[in-house]
Amino acid sequence: MGVIATVAAGSALGGVARYLIGSWAQNGTHAFPWGTLVVNLTGCLVLGILVRWLGDVADSAQWRLFLAIGFCGSYTTFSTFSYEAVQLLRDRDWTAAVGYLSASMIGGLLALVVGLAAADWLLKARG
Repeated sequence: MGVIATVAAGSALGGVARYLIGSWAQNGTHAFPWGTLVVNLTGCLVLGILVRWLGDVADSAQWRLFLAIGFCGSYTTFSTFSYEAVQLLRDRDWTAAVGYLSASMIGGLLALVVGLAAADWLLKARG
């Protein structure tokens, strides 16, 4: 299987898993976003296991593409964000770690607000 097909197959399964687990955890009755929280936390757990397992036990590029990039990437990008932040902290690259965490959290919130405002402006301009 080629690289794109491998990532796509993992992504398809990750997206379905995100929907099923997120829906189950949310259960439609809570104002708090339990579904997203459960998906993000389980995604971090799974990626942590996979990174160690794929690096130490099953050094396979195909499995990494399928599971870590495809499945976990589709399931939640928060797991990748968390892994990268931990790597910067483990490397004691404090400046990069604080910059990455700050830019991701604050920048992500600001980008969302700008995106909402842009969509509102486009919808009003459309008439």
